[in-house]
Amino acid sequence: MTSRDRILAALNGKPADHVPLTTWCFGFPAPEHLRWETDGKPVEYWYSKRLEHLHTLPRPWKLEDEFRRAEAWLSMGVDDLLEVSVPWSQDPAVTWKASVIEPHRTGGDQRHPVMVRQYETPSGPLRHAVRKTKNEGAGWPIQPDCVPIIEDYNVPRGGEHAVSSPADVPAIKHLFAPPDDQQRRWFADRVAKMKAFANEKGLCIQAWTAFGMDAAVWFAGTQGAVMMAMDAPEAFGQLMDTIARTDYARTELAAETDGVDIVVQRGWYSSTDFWSPKLFDQLVYPHLAELTALAHKYGKKFGYTINTGVEKLGPRIADAGVDLLYFVDPVLDHLSPERARELFGDRMTMVGGTNALTLASGDPRRIRDEVKHALDILGPTNRFILQPTDAIFPDTPQEGLMQMIEAWKEYR
Repeated sequence: MTSRDRILAALNGKPADHVPLTTWCFGFPAPEHLRWETDGKPVEYWYSKRLEHLHTLPRPWKLEDEFRRAEAWLSMGVDDLLEVSVPWSQDPAVTWKASVIEPHRTGGDQRHPVMVRQYETPSGPLRHAVRKTKNEGAGWPIQPDCVPIIEDYNVPRGGEHAVSSPADVPAIKHLFAPPDDQQRRWFADRVAKMKAFANEKGLCIQAWTAFGMDAAVWFAGTQGAVMMAMDAPEAFGQLMDTIARTDYARTELAAETDGVDIVVQRGWYSSTDFWSPKLFDQLVYPHLAELTALAHKYGKKFGYTINTGVEKLGPRIADAGVDLLYFVDPVLDHLSPERARELFGDRMTMVGGTNALTLASGDPRRIRDEVKHALDILGPTNRFILQPTDAIFPDTPQEGLMQMIEAWKEYR
């Protein structure tokens, strides 16, 4: 079977030659014997096109690199997916000015420069201010020298989030809008190139299309989003509706595009670390159910990413029609394979079973036992894909990765 055959079997609960193993690369140091050069420069770390539009990488990750990474994993017997991120647009009527407040200036952060972007939109002004800090080190994404409206680094470094009060909510529709015609053409061209390679190598294409609550946290900050949901529920509902309209358009673009197999919604900020099950039902579930129905209309599978609180929220995610659950994590979420099988074994395809922290533990017995246990319990469901959650990072040791692969080959 090809990697595509194996993953589609898992998505449909059908037997395969063995349980698939996939990884998400978030700056993983490339094994020396599998490295290549792009534009005459060595590619020392592996990433994924799922990061496109969201992160600034130390060096560009080109489509050629996406293909080469997939070939490298396949050469090791590991499965892979090609990934693409659907862009969003901005109202052409929006203008903005950038500035930097140095640490010594009155009103600035006393340790770090504060980067500011002041927007003027048809619905009023927005101000977005983020502290500029040192980068984490080799291989990790870097903080950009500006303040994009969406960027993971904005959340912990935010001084003033774009949505700082209910009055700011109407302006967001001008900054996070459905893909425009140029972006739609770009996406069609991108997927056409990916499809040709995917067909040749036997790979699935997975499109990242929706942000949901993640976008609310990007716009308002963690505390700001939670407090607005409780103190100004009408305004927060308007914010979620604005996000949902663009998520719907991005999901429809991917779902209707020939070559895309799976569409995925981010849900890292939708877990019980932030929201009660009641608020999840009110604010996330209705939009999620709408998106899964849209994907299924076009014959595509729908995935959802959440790595904590899965035992409580997972059943509702399944109720919404999700086909593919990222993740079942026995380490950070303490979700045992037995409990995951009980909850989801006949409802959703489960991804996970081990964790990047396990690979970094330096304990080969722990790695082998965790892999074997996951395969023994979840493998027989025919709805399981082994993956170290939630990615392999610059500090993930290659030795730990190889021990996981060897255990998977032995017990799969």
